Amino acid sequence: MKKNDLILAGVILTIAIGALIFVNLNKKEGNTVIVKVDGEVYKEFPLDVDATYEIKGANGGTNLLVIKDGYADITEASCPDEVCVVQPKINKSGETIVCLPNKVILEINGENQSELDAIAN
Repeated sequence: MKKNDLILAGVILTIAIGALIFVNLNKKEGNTVIVKVDGEVYKEFPLDVDATYEIKGANGGTNLLVIKDGYADITEASCPDEVCVVQPKINKSGETIVCLPNKVILEINGENQSELDAIAN
């Protein structure tokens, strides 16, 4: 690699990191979590009320949704891999937790969503 290649790589990396920081700082906190099962809206829950809900997923599966301190989290799931359980809890508009085997999607929604759309909806 030549010196100019390293400089170009450094500039691109700096721009990418700056864009990532800008996008993350512009995310707004949501006020509801929308639960979808098999592509259909199942229920909506407020994030300002601490509660626990059992979600009946597709194919008889279940997920345990815990809302606490303004965050939504799946703490238990009947799926074999439990990838949804290890996903971090969410509270910003547009963030999601997905359980593919049970076809359950949690999505944070809010009145004051960010004007910046990092990912096309």
